[in-house]
Amino acid sequence: MQSCRIHVMGASGADVTSLGRALATALAIPHHDTDDYFWLPTDPPYRHMRDVGERLKLMRDVFLPRAAWVLSGSLNGWGDVLIPDFDVVIFLTTPREIRLQRLRAREATQFGTEAVAPGGHRHAETEEFIEWASGYEEGNVSRTQAKHQAWLAKLPCPVLRMDGSRLLPELVAEVRGTIGRHDGGAA
Repeated sequence: MQSCRIHVMGASGADVTSLGRALATALAIPHHDTDDYFWLPTDPPYRHMRDVGERLKLMRDVFLPRAAWVLSGSLNGWGDVLIPDFDVVIFLTTPREIRLQRLRAREATQFGTEAVAPGGHRHAETEEFIEWASGYEEGNVSRTQAKHQAWLAKLPCPVLRMDGSRLLPELVAEVRGTIGRHDGGAA
């Protein structure tokens, strides 16, 4: 496989990062997540954004020049300059109910069940995040399905639209098969 630069995107909780990691493992290439570039490292995480120029410089320094990688997460307009770097974009859509269940489970795993439960020190933040994520389909948040669809329509590379409620091994197999067809069978 000469070039395999994959961007996986979708709503929060769609399993974007999980698919990105699984693809990277299956293809034996590095995985990167936009959150690692978007957010400055803080404890607790996701408190302070990195400047757009810093994000892009870091990405260029760390992985963009390489021939093969998987990038998961949203670029929400700030990363449009990366579009020429993508060989394929995968757009995961997952029903809201499943997404929100996954997000609640992820928050409990990351911060602790007691911390995100009513009365816990992360409960209010978790509920705000869940409320924000639940608005993806209606378009009442910064990251929306309509914005993603408009962005996808402008891409010069192939776009794979996939159901994020399917099992990861099925999704990985489908992506590998599609990549193989696009690059002469070297998946």
